Amino acid sequence: MNGKTLPILIVLAAILVIWYAAAIPMNAPWQERLNERAGLETSFIEFVGQTWSQAKPLLPVPNQVFGEIWNATIGTDITSKRSLAYHASITLSSTLLGFALGTLLGVGLAVVIVHNDASERSLMPWIIASQTVPILAVAPMVVVGLGAIGVTGLVPKALISMYLSFFPVVVGMVKGLRTPEGIQLDLMRTYNATAWQVFSKLRWPASVPFLFASMKVGIAISLIGAVVGELSNNAGGGLGVRLLTGSYNGQTIQMWAALFIAAALAAVLVIAVGSAERVANRAMGAQT
Repeated sequence: MNGKTLPILIVLAAILVIWYAAAIPMNAPWQERLNERAGLETSFIEFVGQTWSQAKPLLPVPNQVFGEIWNATIGTDITSKRSLAYHASITLSSTLLGFALGTLLGVGLAVVIVHNDASERSLMPWIIASQTVPILAVAPMVVVGLGAIGVTGLVPKALISMYLSFFPVVVGMVKGLRTPEGIQLDLMRTYNATAWQVFSKLRWPASVPFLFASMKVGIAISLIGAVVGELSNNAGGGLGVRLLTGSYNGQTIQMWAALFIAAALAAVLVIAVGSAERVANRAMGAQT
């Protein structure tokens, strides 16, 4: 209760109250039909309890969602295809591979753009235009196209993640590599520094904060790309597949559980990037 915990708890409590309250009117119409068919007459308290305990509610309540998460993780063998941990591991693999490829591609493009004016004029418009294409339109084409030539499994989903995650890295790194002022570059020239020395001793250290800020955005977007890729290929598993099968079968509780696992996974990945940033800052002697 040091001034940070209490506000968070208050916000969480407010979210839970609103969530439970919203579930009543959203689930009420279906519950009324069920009661009419069964000829049941219930009090308001009993009716509220019924809306909070439906098998396939329009809006599941928190205890149903977290109960499903518990049953599908702790209560299920991790190797089972019904396990959320199993599907989360598949999504995580695609996310990390796509993020790694996207980061390398973004850094490489940024280096080329900063050191070559023609590349900036020719590449940057296409890089920006690439993000105007809806990912929901691109993902099926990538999955089906690569599947036609025998490339399936992790790679197509990783490429979709890379497609989304490289853009913030490019933008951030271009900004970071151009952070050094003209007087600093002139000083390096005075020391007769080579282009590599200017890059490694001036431009790169100056761009590290921008790199990690971009990576935090990129890792979260990479997870979205992996999930979208899984929506286009329900044979490979992953949290996107759980969302898809839940949608087909009307299993809203399963869908919400998969969404929460995906959100938690994204939070963990962003925290991991933040931890790596602190380690890098300490190694570079920066004050944190």
